[in-house]
Amino acid sequence: MAAEESRLPPLLVGVVPGQHPEVLATAASLAARLRVPLACAYVDEASYVVEWDPARSAHRLSPHPGADDADMAVLTAGLKDEITGAVSAAGGNAPSPQWTLQTLTGDAARALGRQAAELGASMIIVGTSERGLAHRISEALNGSVGTWLSHHQDRPVLVVPPRRPAGPGPADRRGK
Repeated sequence: MAAEESRLPPLLVGVVPGQHPEVLATAASLAARLRVPLACAYVDEASYVVEWDPARSAHRLSPHPGADDADMAVLTAGLKDEITGAVSAAGGNAPSPQWTLQTLTGDAARALGRQAAELGASMIIVGTSERGLAHRISEALNGSVGTWLSHHQDRPVLVVPPRRPAGPGPADRRGK
């Protein structure tokens, strides 16, 4: 069965440090239930991709996604710990999914789209942005990763919201 599982298309999940744990938990649980690998991707938006053209020297400006400096190594180690924890907790009755972590560069939505195409991913899973005015302004200026993917992909995109704190719901407010 292991050889058969490795041929199944993976689920691709976008990961960022400090993201809501529901994103990884949902992705890992879904991968475990479907018995498919989980491809995790962190996009370093501080870098950018320059198309390679042998006639020009501009390709030297493009960072190599495999070149980790000390900060990136710390960040990657933290992400690996978060992924390991989510995958371990997701197994339940199904075996824990195999997973990988890839560091990508450039715009997050486009990088995840390219990675999904390259892997032949069956689905892309992302989280929603943080709440608050600063995050809303950033999303208005930069766009939402989930929105861009849902409009430009030929594969399903699952956007996982954070858990809302327990409190009175609309039905509870109506009764008062």
